[in-house]
Amino acid sequence: MSVVHNREGDAAFDITWPWTDGPLPPGLTCVFRVKNEARNLPWVLPPMFEAVQHVVLVDNGSDDGTAEVAREVVERIGATDRFTQTSYPFAVARAGDEHLHTPPDSVHSLTYFYNWSFAQVRTAYSMKWDGDMVLTREGVELLRDLSWQLRGSGAVVAIPRHPMTVESESVAWLDLGFRFLEPWVYPMGPEFTFVKAFEWEVREFPPTSERIVAPEGMCVELKWLDQDEFAHWSSTDFDAVRTPRKAREIEVFRALSEGRGESVEGLRRVEAPAGEHVIDYVTRTWMATAPRPLVKRPDTVEA
Repeated sequence: MSVVHNREGDAAFDITWPWTDGPLPPGLTCVFRVKNEARNLPWVLPPMFEAVQHVVLVDNGSDDGTAEVAREVVERIGATDRFTQTSYPFAVARAGDEHLHTPPDSVHSLTYFYNWSFAQVRTAYSMKWDGDMVLTREGVELLRDLSWQLRGSGAVVAIPRHPMTVESESVAWLDLGFRFLEPWVYPMGPEFTFVKAFEWEVREFPPTSERIVAPEGMCVELKWLDQDEFAHWSSTDFDAVRTPRKAREIEVFRALSEGRGESVEGLRRVEAPAGEHVIDYVTRTWMATAPRPLVKRPDTVEA
């Protein structure tokens, strides 16, 4: 189906898939769906523009200046010709029960929102990325190489990420107790769209697709100890079997909030040198020199 209509009948936000007019040109486009990520974008956007050919940023009702910060960063690094910024003005159901009870063809559905966002892509490959995920130098190099190696392969790429809770400008905690692994890079096409799952959206891909797993150390997922990291969930009563990733995240957050990070297996305290922000230190220096494997335990959590 080349066009997907929403149940609200808002034709301005129907989904028109870009492959309707023929094959898409080679390249990798990163798609950000963001809400209130102004704090993170100065770290998130610059390395991404080094790694991919184009960036699409879809703002979903931010009230912290996210859209303005994004434009300022992109102008500062001279990447306006490779940047598409747009907005999605509807309240989107939060992950969990709200998502479960929202029809997938509604403009308020996570599934519809994601499909609409990815319909803005104009290259043969796209990458889902979050507004709090920062590429390391190794991550930049990997994606830069993949952008041409994937051409015509039909492969999907899973990239491990390492949650990092920022305590202060100089101190952060890296969760190296679990291996968080999720497919992020996909071809564009009718077999690679988003469908509704119980707690969130899931991007489909054919079982015959080659799956490439990137090495550890490619990116960190920023979390801030002074910020509610679970506002986009309708409930924080996470089931360790159904949603192990979120159960781990809230375990770590509570431990750090209570000042007992050392008691959680796999949490690593990192302190940056004087004068250097801990995010810069981890992504530019620490991650590159840390012994492998980073995650010592066999646990793997896949989204």
